[in-house]
Amino acid sequence: MQRVPGGIPAPAMLQATVKLCCGIAHDPLRRLPGLKTAAVAAIQKDIRGLVARGSHHLPSKIPHYFQKLMGKDTAPCPEPTRDVSPSQSSSLDLSYIRQGERALQQALSILQQHTSWQAEPVLAEVVLTVPVAQLHQELFERMEQMPQWNPNLSQVKVLRRVGTDTLVTHEVTTPSPGNLVGQRDFVSVRHRGRRDAAIYLVGTATHAEPPPPQEGCIRAESRLSCIVLQPLAGDPGRTHLTWLLSMDLKGWIPAAVLHRVLPQSQADFLEHLRRHLCATAGP
Repeated sequence: MQRVPGGIPAPAMLQATVKLCCGIAHDPLRRLPGLKTAAVAAIQKDIRGLVARGSHHLPSKIPHYFQKLMGKDTAPCPEPTRDVSPSQSSSLDLSYIRQGERALQQALSILQQHTSWQAEPVLAEVVLTVPVAQLHQELFERMEQMPQWNPNLSQVKVLRRVGTDTLVTHEVTTPSPGNLVGQRDFVSVRHRGRRDAAIYLVGTATHAEPPPPQEGCIRAESRLSCIVLQPLAGDPGRTHLTWLLSMDLKGWIPAAVLHRVLPQSQADFLEHLRRHLCATAGP
């Protein structure tokens, strides 16, 4: 068995992941967020183990050094909670990333095959007089603030942040008298991706570690949601927003009602978003 100075075994995993880092230095591999996150997580785990066992030749800042080499956009791995082991936490995080990436690939496939669109998923398109970066902030970075401007949501909570591009969220709709659908809540993986100048914000239901159902709420599922933000040609201050949406609202809902609910929910959301953007626009 190989040993580092000081008599401490050098894990084979550390050697393999260092080689993986060298591979990620090549540009095509640097564009794979799941691979980058996996490499950083493995390196940090192995080196921290060596440090904890007393190696004076591996300072505690080495994991941060590797992270810097991997790129400034790689987020540090959060410390696991006391009841979750590092291996369990890393495995769960990677499963969320993979689920988000699969949802993105599925959305891209649907968007590229216009002739396959049927009653579901539904599609909405609108042009908003704000740049892509601002919409991206409102719809991803500031998700928890949505109930402040969308009265149809009573709560949006980020349950988990995985790296820089993946979130696990819990959303609860607002109960309203006379609503044929009733109050629903959703637990979703949300993931962002970039293709050229466009930003893709995808979401899909997840069943890993869900919060308990709320009283009076039906746990619904987002089969697939994809919002595409593209700068308007010739006018980067405006954004063309495309929204693909497929949901399973659960419960017994007549088909005629369901076919009206999803397009109407998209229209309501976009109208509240437009009003919010107008209210926060500078003079």
